[in-house]
Amino acid sequence: MNLAIDALLAFAVLMTWIGVLAFLRLRTNFERLHVITFVNIVAGAAITAAAVLHDGSSGRTFKCIFIWLVIATAGALLSHATSRALHLREGERR
Repeated sequence: MNLAIDALLAFAVLMTWIGVLAFLRLRTNFERLHVITFVNIVAGAAITAAAVLHDGSSGRTFKCIFIWLVIATAGALLSHATSRALHLREGERR
């Protein structure tokens, strides 16, 4: 069980570093928003799965799942708002 938890946490760290490298490589702010969402969803899911494996069905597990869902929803809303602001800003420059 501990090996699976360690593997999930290592996967979360690996995906975060891949996101960092992609963020540095991509050129536009619109492309970079996708990386932030990717890390938010994938790493968050891996960490939440590790918490589920560690605690089983407990109140703390449900809190972790709820927090991940809130962060995923808020991240999506924030990405859309940021993209809209960038789009309006780019339109003003033309």
